[in-house]
Amino acid sequence: MSWSARLAELGIELPGVAAPVAAYIPAVRTGSHVYTSGQLPFVDGSLAASGKVGAEVSPEEAKQHARTATLNALAAVHGLVGIDSVRRIVKVTGFVASAEGFTGQPAVINGASELLGEVFGDAGAHARAAVGVAELPLGAPVEVELIVEVS
Repeated sequence: MSWSARLAELGIELPGVAAPVAAYIPAVRTGSHVYTSGQLPFVDGSLAASGKVGAEVSPEEAKQHARTATLNALAAVHGLVGIDSVRRIVKVTGFVASAEGFTGQPAVINGASELLGEVFGDAGAHARAAVGVAELPLGAPVEVELIVEVS
């Protein structure tokens, strides 16, 4: 089964590639790898939420925003090389704008990891970092970037 067919089976539609908010491109390919820029939880061109996780944004909401940011990262991959060229997800780096004392970053970034597992199965198993930060661009609660092996 192709990845595009798997997405359709799951009822997941990739969004359009999110427009960069600064001087960068959404994804770049070098050799057999695609590196995405950090993706925010944009929905239809607008940030889905703002604030720090553990204060204005609940961990459960942030997990969903990590899923949305990951869909945007997959859209960047698809826009560059096509989703069906993905061989495996190599690494996920997730950033969580964290309120003081919040230490649940891994559970938040599970929103990204679980989505990749649903879509890619064993090819979605990846190395990962879940990093708490003081602030993210535009006040976003999460940001996700991917390294993907492609054919």
